[in-house]
Amino acid sequence: MGGKQRAVRRVRLPADRRTPAAARGLVRALLAEARLDELTDEALLLTTELTTNAVIHAGTELDIEAVADETGLCVTVMDFAPGALGQPSTPDGDGPAGTSVLAERGRGLLLVDHFASSWGTTHHTEGKGVWFRLDRPGAGPDAHPATGPAVHRSAVPSAEAMADLLRIDLDPHADDAIGDFATELLSRLAELVGASGALVRFDWGDGAGPRVVARHGRPPRPGGDTIRVPLAVSRPSSGELELDAPASAYVGPLATVVAERLALTLENDRLRRADLRRQTWLTFLAEASELLAHSLDVELTLALIPQLVVPRLGQWCAVHTTNEWGEPRLAATAHADEEELPKLRALLDVDGPESVLAALREALRTGSHTPLGPPAEGFAVPLVARGQRLGTLAVGRHVGHRHDPDEIAVLEDVARRSALAVDNARIHAERRRVAHTLQQSLLPPVLPLVSGIGFAAEYVPTGDEAEVGGDFYDVLPLPDGRWLVVVGDVSGKGVQAATITGLVRDVIRVLVRDGRPLDEALVRLNETLVERGGGRYCTLALAAVARHGRDRLTVSLHLAGHDQPVLVRSDGRASFVGTSGTALGLLQTITSPMTEVPLAPGDALVFYTDGVTERRRGRELFGSARLRDAAAPLAGYSAEVVAARLRSVTLGFSAEAPRDDIAILVLRNEL
Repeated sequence: MGGKQRAVRRVRLPADRRTPAAARGLVRALLAEARLDELTDEALLLTTELTTNAVIHAGTELDIEAVADETGLCVTVMDFAPGALGQPSTPDGDGPAGTSVLAERGRGLLLVDHFASSWGTTHHTEGKGVWFRLDRPGAGPDAHPATGPAVHRSAVPSAEAMADLLRIDLDPHADDAIGDFATELLSRLAELVGASGALVRFDWGDGAGPRVVARHGRPPRPGGDTIRVPLAVSRPSSGELELDAPASAYVGPLATVVAERLALTLENDRLRRADLRRQTWLTFLAEASELLAHSLDVELTLALIPQLVVPRLGQWCAVHTTNEWGEPRLAATAHADEEELPKLRALLDVDGPESVLAALREALRTGSHTPLGPPAEGFAVPLVARGQRLGTLAVGRHVGHRHDPDEIAVLEDVARRSALAVDNARIHAERRRVAHTLQQSLLPPVLPLVSGIGFAAEYVPTGDEAEVGGDFYDVLPLPDGRWLVVVGDVSGKGVQAATITGLVRDVIRVLVRDGRPLDEALVRLNETLVERGGGRYCTLALAAVARHGRDRLTVSLHLAGHDQPVLVRSDGRASFVGTSGTALGLLQTITSPMTEVPLAPGDALVFYTDGVTERRRGRELFGSARLRDAAAPLAGYSAEVVAARLRSVTLGFSAEAPRDDIAILVLRNEL
């Protein structure tokens, strides 16, 4: 072609994966027509990059325009997506592209910037575009002043080879996915640019220092023609790609593109691993919370905490609690090597180095994690629950590893959960102690020793030792020389039930010591419960025992809604005796029939509460008939043996802890 004759090709293509191939075909045909074959490789590479970027980022139809004359080729790729692309210019202008363009369009424009004679952006009313121009060698100004040896156009890698380089994908299922990916990428890059060696060094920021992730050929020689490209990754990670090849107009950009691809892959892998790690930590924290919640014993909880930490979060762990002066006291330890436990205890005990104790006090004072100086390598976290500082959790780091921020955050979370568990166990222990003290105050410390009459009792509180029950028993003398046996059960549990129990015991004691008959005492007690019982009721068994003759006892029995006692004769016969009346605290008036029960020598009368008969095994109840059958073979045994055996039989009926208090009182004629 002579003069300024131009050849022009225009086509509109869809946003499709086949669009880059169609655009290359258009440019190849135009170059052949204009006899610009020496520009083919660069033109096809840049056309591929621009059309691929437009398909991915714009997602609209593309207008491809290619113009060729005897001096070179100009290609414009237009899309119809809204938004700014960069500093506008026209194919006829000389305005350089701004840095924002490079930032937005990635490696595609990086290649354009290095290979094109000139390039820029253009805007129209419906969209925007990018253009580039390639000048025939010697036919136009060089947009890239040489900084090294001259570049021969024939040495530029083909567009297909460069596209293959960037199509390498990571296999997430490989044993060394990152290493395999980086090695393959380096191998392809080295083949494209003729490098004799390449490697990638990467530091994960875990304290282990830089490591070689991938290598190709021999290592780059110190002082040789080595291109070094840093990897753009998030801190504290860092890395570098080294390529043993002379600098040229295309080797540097290709190394930069490969470094960007490596950095992106490493960042994605870091984020994936971080996500998996956080999921693992969440699972660990959930399991730790569940284990800590299962224990309401203070010492067991303290011993469990170091076992949760070692070895997952540290080489060793120690829990210190505070004494009454606020000084740390070693409560529990664990070490990955059990043989090191004596040394660890000596190091962390009150007689250990002052620097360690000072760090523990500082953690308690500041309420934040505090480093532990030598010889204890680690840090201490305060145990704080409900605003109260209970102690510290000290953790030693593994050899060659320092705790990263995620691990410190997890340890602080473990400390918070552990402190709450310890505080809950302390509160439960206090409630249990109070409940035990209150329960003991409602029962006689010992039963009286009476000539000819045997008394024995067994009491088993409910499985929740922190809850006070309403069952009680008592034996007290009457003014007329008889002895009164009292067995009762107040409805419900807790402090209110215990209050009513104490009220019932005190009222009975006052009334009977004043010489009131038993039926009248029951009426007065009922009036008191109706007035002050708060809706609670009480079942009661009263038995006045008197000597009758030389060897017999007579029992005057009143049952106010209570279960009938079991009469065990000395010959092994067992039966229920007594007539049930009205429970106390429910009605204004009550009935309380009296039954006379004679006891011959060896006979026994067994009183009990509903915790015995309602002992449950699945859907089956222990029941009164089973109690009677269990008592019959005990004829002839002392009151203590009868009570103990019945307690054992009742508890052995089910493997579960009692759901209700169990009270058994045995009265036996021992004349």
